[in-house]
Amino acid sequence: MALNVLTALDHARTQYYHFKAIMIAGMGLFTDSYDLFCIAPVMKLIGRIYYGDARADKPGVTPPAVASAMVAVALAGTVIGQLVFGYLGDRIGRRRMYGLSLLLMVASSFASGFSICRTRGCVLASLCLFRFLLGIGIGGDYPLSATIMSEFANKRTRGSFIAAVFSMQGFGILASSAVTMAITAAFNRATEGGDDGPLQTPESADLVWRIILMVGAIPAGLTFYWRIAMPETARFTALVERDVMKATTDMGKVLGDLDVHNFAEDAEALRRSPPQPRPPSYGLLSRQFLRRHGRNLFACAMAWFLVDIPYYSSTLFQSQIYQPFFPRPEHVNAYQDAYNVAKFQAIIAVASIIPGYYATVYFIERVGRRRIQMMGFFFMGLFLFALAGPYDKYWNHHTNYGYIVLYASTFFFSNFGPNTTTFIVPAELFPARFRSTCHGISGAAGKVGAIIGAIGFLWASQARNKEDVAGGWKPGIGMMNALLILAGVCMIGALHTYLFTPETKMRSLEENEGGGSQGGDSHGDVNGEEENKYSTPSPLSAQPLVGQSPLQSPV
Repeated sequence: MALNVLTALDHARTQYYHFKAIMIAGMGLFTDSYDLFCIAPVMKLIGRIYYGDARADKPGVTPPAVASAMVAVALAGTVIGQLVFGYLGDRIGRRRMYGLSLLLMVASSFASGFSICRTRGCVLASLCLFRFLLGIGIGGDYPLSATIMSEFANKRTRGSFIAAVFSMQGFGILASSAVTMAITAAFNRATEGGDDGPLQTPESADLVWRIILMVGAIPAGLTFYWRIAMPETARFTALVERDVMKATTDMGKVLGDLDVHNFAEDAEALRRSPPQPRPPSYGLLSRQFLRRHGRNLFACAMAWFLVDIPYYSSTLFQSQIYQPFFPRPEHVNAYQDAYNVAKFQAIIAVASIIPGYYATVYFIERVGRRRIQMMGFFFMGLFLFALAGPYDKYWNHHTNYGYIVLYASTFFFSNFGPNTTTFIVPAELFPARFRSTCHGISGAAGKVGAIIGAIGFLWASQARNKEDVAGGWKPGIGMMNALLILAGVCMIGALHTYLFTPETKMRSLEENEGGGSQGGDSHGDVNGEEENKYSTPSPLSAQPLVGQSPLQSPV
């Protein structure tokens, strides 16, 4: 028997607070993507400022090892943040940890701009430290945002709401590009008319990259009050803290169509009923957890790991697209160089990333998570094969609009596919007392894949002949072989989804945690383990839901 307040949440109409929760949760992911994607133009500026040589005929470039370290520390911090905040979200509460993760992101963003000193070693060391702390905050935001949204939403639109939260990443990428373009254009205009050539970097450039990093803290900071003012989710309060009365009161404050008095009577009846034997509890590392939920945890973690390898390796061919359509770096100044990188990111965001997110928002409750994930993996692999096959003989010498379409299509089908669904499904499959932890474990596995894709494949994709390798790099397996491997990873992801990932659409969270059909049959009467702890004799089950005939029983 389900607690009536949870059943009512599953059937509640969509209302204002649902959209408010999307914005509050989404601003964290907006900040995440802003901070992760603005680093590309920032590294262009840092290369010009700290690695420039007035005697050279080329602008300064950040060494590959330094650029890789800057990416790696942020992703390593994200892994730690997902594990730690995911665990604490189940132990201390989603709302309490939610404000802390946002505070850490805001403070780290500002601190990144205030990186200590102006000498190269000191700046880079402090920037790595603050990017690591920023990664921890970003990592903490993933499991908490997904879990909070899944526990507030009704079962008809839960997938669309969580996808809408995740889609804020696309707008974060667009915002980072817009801010970078606006700031660099303003400083470029302010320094026009000087005698310095494009290879001479003005001293004010050291201020520009700091401003870009600090601006990322503003949107998140504006939502801090609403985060800490949010009530705890009813499922955590009722199922983990075992306070049904408080869960009912909290939901009555934010969801206007809940009859609080009716559910309060249910809670009082539950309190007065004779104690019922409780099933033995078990821990995350127990055999019982492995038997009940191990398959689902493997399905979520491995799918996220597999998709993040090709998704974060997109930097492999950005330069291949970027170079033919923009002036060479030695022909533009530092501001124009960073502007062009940001402009390229904005075009990709508008053309493929954001449309992919919203295709998922629209179709996920119609098609289902499992089918979208399989389709996304398959088409990502297909387009990567199309890039890889003729790469050495054609694409390497003929970058054109066909190449850009294939490149953008991999982004579209990653977001209208596994990049979004791997964020959604872990928030729907596990019991309330493990939900945030398991989402954090799945996300941490994904960020391990991101490190492999963003750093491992970036180095591995270098040319096999030493004379063809740019300065600072080492010979690798070649771009074509790297792309073939990435395409193979996507096909493995499609097979993995088919074999292991269950369908969760149109099912309550308590139904999903108790198991269900792979094909998405949402009509079975499956009781979740968390609900079973509150099973009582007939007094509660006799209570009809709001607006429900006494002859109708809750789903």
